[in-house]
Amino acid sequence: MKILHIETSSKNCSVAISEDMKILCLCEQVSENYKQSESLHTYVQWALEGADISLQDLNAISLGKGPGSYTGLRIGASAAKGFCYGLNIPLIAVESIETLVQPFIDKGYDFIIPLLDARRMEVYTAVFDGKTGERNSATEAMILDEFSFQEFADKKVLFVGDGAKKVQVIVGLSFADFNDTIYPSAKFLVEKAAQKFSEKDFEDVAYFEPFYLKDFQGIKKKDKIKKGED
Repeated sequence: MKILHIETSSKNCSVAISEDMKILCLCEQVSENYKQSESLHTYVQWALEGADISLQDLNAISLGKGPGSYTGLRIGASAAKGFCYGLNIPLIAVESIETLVQPFIDKGYDFIIPLLDARRMEVYTAVFDGKTGERNSATEAMILDEFSFQEFADKKVLFVGDGAKKVQVIVGLSFADFNDTIYPSAKFLVEKAAQKFSEKDFEDVAYFEPFYLKDFQGIKKKDKIKKGED
């Protein structure tokens, strides 16, 4: 079972090749400039070369489906669907926020709360059991304030992801640990993708869409003109 894993939901453009549960090659880079459009296919090529396999050897494509960067998710999904169509292999999708939990399960925490920066005062977040990794809440877009997460004040909690620093600054939470250096990565997709492959839990490639969670908010042309006039 050889799977190509793609994760482009954040500043980390990440590609991995796995065989069963073993990572054969990982190529990734965190960039403030979101380099998915220029780097993704190069990383796929490098990962295949590093794993010493060809596209035709793949049994499935695994994708971090979001939430996260709207543009990054579109790029990753388009590439994944293109590979699936061209190679006639299935698509596996894993929620990106789930993968942030994997490295910290059963490390002494009551709860693990992944946080992805959603700009301004907002984060994408959910709550997971620290011992089992089981989900305790649905993923949501949360606007932070000084009262956020106070219900965990008597628990051992880890906040992880690039939104963790924002929580630390805005909310405080002296009782918690914070790790803002971890981004969604293709290497964290391997375990869940292998499980979904064995269960034949595949996506409908024709109708699959990334998990945006909220609508894209861009600047309309009229707004740009007005700003230029001002």
